[in-house]
Amino acid sequence: MLIQALTPADKSPLLALARRIADAGCNLSESRVSTIGTEVSLMLLASGAWDALAKLETALTKLARDESLRLVHYRTGQRGNSAQLPYLVEVVAADRPGIVARIVEFFTQHEISVEQLNSTRYRAMQTGAEMFQAQFTIGIPADIHIAALRDDFLELCDGMNLDAIMDPVKF
Repeated sequence: MLIQALTPADKSPLLALARRIADAGCNLSESRVSTIGTEVSLMLLASGAWDALAKLETALTKLARDESLRLVHYRTGQRGNSAQLPYLVEVVAADRPGIVARIVEFFTQHEISVEQLNSTRYRAMQTGAEMFQAQFTIGIPADIHIAALRDDFLELCDGMNLDAIMDPVKF
């Protein structure tokens, strides 16, 4: 079951959700927690037997009555095993609109999945320039020629005046 929650950061429902998942007899398989601005976003994946998931659904419905909490949950299927190679892409540039859209468009055109994306804006300490930084974790199909893909991606980045790297994820 996929659970998404949005709420003010000072009222994070992480503990309440983790307890309800455990109390229902489910496992917390994956989780992502991010504070963005003054809000906190949680994405949780719970797994368990059908009756445990039903119990969890009831508990989440009760929790969703809190007006400061935006909660969405639904049952999802298992992710299939794919022959995708995990790669990390990092991009740094002077901030301007459209950088993420163009990079995601490039990956989409090459049938590459974006598994994770983290981006932020900041002011450079040395110059005061508005900067943009992003980290993408992508899944590259095993039949794609990595060197050619990297060359095409770096050519795109050069044309957009972006500093970028693409390296395999190392665990």
